[in-house]
Amino acid sequence: MNAVDFEVHAGELRSVIGPNGAGKSTFFKLIAGELPPSSGRVVFDGQDVTGLPQFARSQRGIAKSYQVTTIFPHLTVWENVRVAAQCRQSVMNCWTRADRLTSLAEETREILRAVELDGKADLLATHLGHGLQRHLEVAIALACRPRLLLLDEPTAGMSPEETERTIALIRRIARGRTVIVVEHKMKVVMTISDRITVLHQGAVLAEGTPEQIRTDGRVQEVYLGRRARARSATAPA
Repeated sequence: MNAVDFEVHAGELRSVIGPNGAGKSTFFKLIAGELPPSSGRVVFDGQDVTGLPQFARSQRGIAKSYQVTTIFPHLTVWENVRVAAQCRQSVMNCWTRADRLTSLAEETREILRAVELDGKADLLATHLGHGLQRHLEVAIALACRPRLLLLDEPTAGMSPEETERTIALIRRIARGRTVIVVEHKMKVVMTISDRITVLHQGAVLAEGTPEQIRTDGRVQEVYLGRRARARSATAPA
């Protein structure tokens, strides 16, 4: 990253886009605490969290879903979410008996309803389709009670129908919390975002509303235009 100055306001849904190699994944890792910055600071809710490891940032209210699905495939949908919620309620002992945590079952039900998986609670996670597995991962992140939710490529590998359901899901879960999304699908980005940040070669190229980004000449040349030229080059004569 190269002197990135980035600020997102509470309750905002911000998308981060850019061509491959622009630094999007590195940027997310710096926010989540997976990578330490070589310079600069990460400030969350007015507090400097630069030196905090990932688990400590999670406890402060930063949660992340990953581009590669990271669920427990041989646990049920219910168990996947309950374990995550249980870890948040009993930080010192992740394996405290769930039946001793009286609010745990209701919290798990509420999260599953939020991602529309309550009807599949008893299924093994491995039996869910790809799109619903991604929704389950979002549910696991929600169980960490985030105030800032980082979604890394939430529609990757999804069909158009799954993508539409995920757009609706992101809109629902963004109510009342701050969400930052890294996403390649421009339809998704332009549909869900309050504001968009464009990265190029590790630096911020542009920032603004979807309409401002759509009409920005630099973005068209570096990102959107490049895709258009690629489509033209591969089109049949």
